[in-house]
Amino acid sequence: MSKDKEKESLSFFSQEEKKFTRKDILKMGGVAALGLLVSSLPKKDAIASIKKLSGRRMAMVIDLNKCTGCHACSVSCKSEFDVPLGVWRSWVKVEEKGTFPHTRRLFLPKLCNHCENPPCKKVCPSGATKKRDDGVVWVDEKICIGCKLCIAACPYKARFSHPQKKVVNKCDFCVHRVDKGVVPSCVNTCAPKARIFGDLNDSNSEVSKLVSRKAVQVLKPELGTEPHVVYIGAESLT
Repeated sequence: MSKDKEKESLSFFSQEEKKFTRKDILKMGGVAALGLLVSSLPKKDAIASIKKLSGRRMAMVIDLNKCTGCHACSVSCKSEFDVPLGVWRSWVKVEEKGTFPHTRRLFLPKLCNHCENPPCKKVCPSGATKKRDDGVVWVDEKICIGCKLCIAACPYKARFSHPQKKVVNKCDFCVHRVDKGVVPSCVNTCAPKARIFGDLNDSNSEVSKLVSRKAVQVLKPELGTEPHVVYIGAESLT
């Protein structure tokens, strides 16, 4: 794992919401310096607005109670997309809590949140960042100019500049697999079945059933991005 991601703090705390203008983002000139927040919210508050939308809404549920921190998801993602060393489309953050001998290790898998209201799309000058009808956010590498404005705008630090291609890269839910009826690579390789993927608006899908009966959390809910990646058990990280 890259040094930047290894050193990235896992402190979870409330902070005053800051709205960035295009001018602010240009001044930043790099990855947005926003802290990570995991908030435990009632399930109806976390995804209610997304479920009200019509049509397919692809989403991923990550059960932190099952995650063992094996990093198989990160490795399979790198293999699937031939991701260069030092950058990641999906990774697992690790935090150790407590004092010896009463210690524990906590894991938080991270990836693009595929927001219903993606701030990255709003600042993209070339229109390379797009959102499909099923909610998947992706980058059209053919028209990406590599300006990195979307990297600065992403509050989840889920984007990176591809060192060889010189374009922005990130998780796209493995749409080349999903469009063929196959789950994303990270879901396929998750041994403890901590990752579940499907249509949030399909009442028969496993993700829909999970969020209907479990309390789920999303990252930075106060920003109003409405992520399509939700967590079970994230309250243990607060």
